Amino acid sequence: MHDAYEIFQLLKLTVQIESIAAYDDNLLVGTKTGHLLMYSILCRGTNSYDATASGSGANKHDVQLLRYNKNFSKKPIQQLAVVPDYQILVSLSDNVICVHDMNAINFPTMTTVHRTKGATLFALDIKKYTSLTGETTVAVRMCVAVKRRLQLFYWKNGSFLDLRDDVIVSDIPRALAWCDETICVGFKGEYCLVQLSNSTGTQQELFPMGKHQEPSVTKLSNGIFALGKDQQSIFMTTTATPAYKHAVKWSDVPVAIAYDEPYLVAVLPEGLEVRTLEPGAPLLVQSIALPPPQRPRLVAPCRRGLLYLASPAFVWCLQAAELSRQISTLLEQRQFQLALRLTNISDESEDEKSKNIYHIQTLYAFDLFKNKQFHESMKEFLKLGTDPYDVIRLFPDLLPQETRQPTLDSPDRHPIRQKLQDRELENALLALIEFLTEVRLKLMAGNTVQNKAMGNNVNNNNNYNIRNSDNVVAEGSNMNKSTQQLLQIIDTTLLKCYLQTNDALVAPLLRLNQCHLVETEKTLRRHQKYSELVILYQTKGLHRKALELLQKQADQVDSALYGHERTIQYLQHLGKDHINLIFDFAGWVLERSPEEGLRIFTDDLHEVEQLPRPKVLDFLLRNHRDLVVPYLEHVIHVWQEKNCIFHNALVHQYREHSLQLLQNPETFEAGRALRVKLQDFLEVSEHYTPETVLIHFPYDNLFEERATVLGKLGRHEQALSIYVSVLGDVEQAMRYCDKVYRQQAEGADEVYAILMRMLVNPPESWLVGVPSPPTVQPDLEAALTLLEQHASKIHPVKALTALPDRVPLIRIKHFLESSLQHKLSERRTTQVLKGLLYAEHLQVQEMRMQYESQSITMTEFNVCPVCKKRFGNQSAFARYPNGDIVHYSCQERRTT
Repeated sequence: MHDAYEIFQLLKLTVQIESIAAYDDNLLVGTKTGHLLMYSILCRGTNSYDATASGSGANKHDVQLLRYNKNFSKKPIQQLAVVPDYQILVSLSDNVICVHDMNAINFPTMTTVHRTKGATLFALDIKKYTSLTGETTVAVRMCVAVKRRLQLFYWKNGSFLDLRDDVIVSDIPRALAWCDETICVGFKGEYCLVQLSNSTGTQQELFPMGKHQEPSVTKLSNGIFALGKDQQSIFMTTTATPAYKHAVKWSDVPVAIAYDEPYLVAVLPEGLEVRTLEPGAPLLVQSIALPPPQRPRLVAPCRRGLLYLASPAFVWCLQAAELSRQISTLLEQRQFQLALRLTNISDESEDEKSKNIYHIQTLYAFDLFKNKQFHESMKEFLKLGTDPYDVIRLFPDLLPQETRQPTLDSPDRHPIRQKLQDRELENALLALIEFLTEVRLKLMAGNTVQNKAMGNNVNNNNNYNIRNSDNVVAEGSNMNKSTQQLLQIIDTTLLKCYLQTNDALVAPLLRLNQCHLVETEKTLRRHQKYSELVILYQTKGLHRKALELLQKQADQVDSALYGHERTIQYLQHLGKDHINLIFDFAGWVLERSPEEGLRIFTDDLHEVEQLPRPKVLDFLLRNHRDLVVPYLEHVIHVWQEKNCIFHNALVHQYREHSLQLLQNPETFEAGRALRVKLQDFLEVSEHYTPETVLIHFPYDNLFEERATVLGKLGRHEQALSIYVSVLGDVEQAMRYCDKVYRQQAEGADEVYAILMRMLVNPPESWLVGVPSPPTVQPDLEAALTLLEQHASKIHPVKALTALPDRVPLIRIKHFLESSLQHKLSERRTTQVLKGLLYAEHLQVQEMRMQYESQSITMTEFNVCPVCKKRFGNQSAFARYPNGDIVHYSCQERRTT
């Protein structure tokens, strides 16, 4: 509790006070005898109320009677209200509403609202509107309770006019308040809201009264009604929903209530109580006891911080204590939210007010943390934009060992000496994570929090000893250095928090590449988080350290990095810029698991496909020759590599391996299988260099392969010589001829003739050291059979020249007929084509003659349809098929 108000006795009258109203420095008093008194009250100072010294407050206030009208009314003045903007006084006396001119001395009556005869109560709604031109207008509406009717008026041109039809309510109103388009009505026993936004005036019942049946309705400045229920004040909005979670509970049933932001002042039978409205449970601020008979029953707000109280004979002034003194007291009592509200309504300059608000909010945030309301505390820090490092210092264990200092809880630097453990520590860390995550998002989005705490202290408070070598930031980043350092502090702290709360989030955080290297490395090693340490090295570009750690942990059975799989994955994603590093660490994987290790160079990944393949091939040839063939097969057959280097290399590898395997009886079958693959590859591949690979083939082995390569070179005679003279396989020689002819390769028209000549007269082997098989003899029958089966493919002259003279004509009858038939067919085809070409030539000549026969007559009257100009003597022109003639320069501009 603190002294929010000071009370002073102003007046002691000999007549009974019935109503009061106040505005500016003026107080109006209406009496039971119908007298109206107007006082001017100027405050000179303050003095606490002394119940034993009546009139002591008058020494501190200049009270002057300005006007006194004994004939204001013949009946008691039941209610008064002032509209200062129009200088009018609205009164309820003798159960009728009258409006008086306050500019005149005796308050003459301007108008009497006769329709209000029988009125028992009224309420005004005064609103100010500012137009686009800056002009301010004041709208005044009035609600009058006449028996069970609510009469609605608005002020215009010196009188109250009907606003809308009357609203009939269920009982006689005993309390009224008007806010926006809602009127709150209090009856004996219940409350209801009347909505004026529709034509019918919808009524909504709220709640019944308690034991005390007299209603109390107080309008608050923010569109909320305070409704009395016994010793409570319940707050409702204009939409009939509760405004606050808690109700205000008074020590007794209030006689009258007034709202003076941020306090609610209640006049009780035994004195006064001052309470707050929000936040949380209402707080008792001050209690003022007044001995009888000096007990007020009326209260009239004048302006913020000034209220007037009245009993039948006395008038008091309730004046707010100096705000700075109140705020200082509240801060000592740790009532920060109330101190904030008082600061917001103070008359200080905006800069000073902002400074004080920031100071109080900071104290409040640290106090919430001290009271272990961690999430609420972090929300306040976030609103303030507090330097994250100051918040992190609340957790000494999260700081580097060499920089830990006593934690401070406020700008006053009062150390918080408490040790969080178990559940409390977890809750605090979770709240810190939310705070740091939000700050990080703002920084990354470019919306850096702008305030002195964050901006000025980052460099001074950064005890992580950040160096350029450690400060690795994403390439292309446009952050300034202080922002980068701040992100390092935030991410490093988040990592430590995650390790204690949810270590599954450590890896995603490390991939953001902002953690401080040295501190993070120490922390991860201390927690034995080697997988996450690899990610840290990877994001910082320290690939060698990462791979060394992976190699070391690969032999630790209880490690999450046991085995070679993580190393394979790491190497696969390094890319071609780190090819030498890949070679350095791929070796131990290839030795331990060759097939799995080869995935480093063959997996279906973009980075793997972009590796320099010649360098990889050279690496494998020098260090892991057994993997060369699988690698080359993948490169050629899967990646469709067309470079002759790889095709030549695969031919050489097939050749070498097959020769080695064929020499050993145990591996003979494997050698045969590999030789089949070599033959197939030589047949299919179009990208190896036959001249290059041929010189490496032996002369005493792999004859079929040599014949295939010779065929690629177009040296069909040598190839067929191998089939006939070396292998003695005429059938394979025929298949060779069929393939060459079918592919229309070079020399395809002579290949059958060459084979027939070799069958008639077998040649000697031209391979050094390889004699012709003794079984190879001239085979005239095979030659004649070949001649009959492929008669159309063999030139007649070359065939007849190769055959011996002793061959009977009957044996070559079929060949001669087929040859003659083929030649005749070719001749007829040629004649037909000649006739067709001649016919086409005649058509072209006819069209030429037709076009040449056409003529154009140009005169001086011809006009170009494009430029609308005549053709001159020297004008070049163009004619279109439809007959249009245009200038040659205009043809591109012609649209049709």
